[in-house]
Amino acid sequence: MVIAISKLGEVIRQSFPDTDIKVNDLAGDDDHYYLKIAPKRFFGKTKIEQHKMVYKALEGQFIHTLQLETSA
Repeated sequence: MVIAISKLGEVIRQSFPDTDIKVNDLAGDDDHYYLKIAPKRFFGKTKIEQHKMVYKALEGQFIHTLQLETSA
C-alpha cells in the first residue's frame, strides 16, 4: 500500500518537528515524491547519514520513488 502525501508529511513532521519540510507528489499518483528537509540535527552529518535518518523515520512505509534533498 502506498503512502498518501498527507501521511508522508505527517510522518516526517513527527520525526523532525524542529524543521519545515517541502513535499511534492511528482506524478500525482501518491507513489513518486520529492522531499526537502533541513533540520538542525542534520548539522555535522554526512548526506548519507542525513538520508538514513529520513529513511528510518519512514520505516514501514512504501514509497516507490523518493527524491530526497537534505541539508543542515
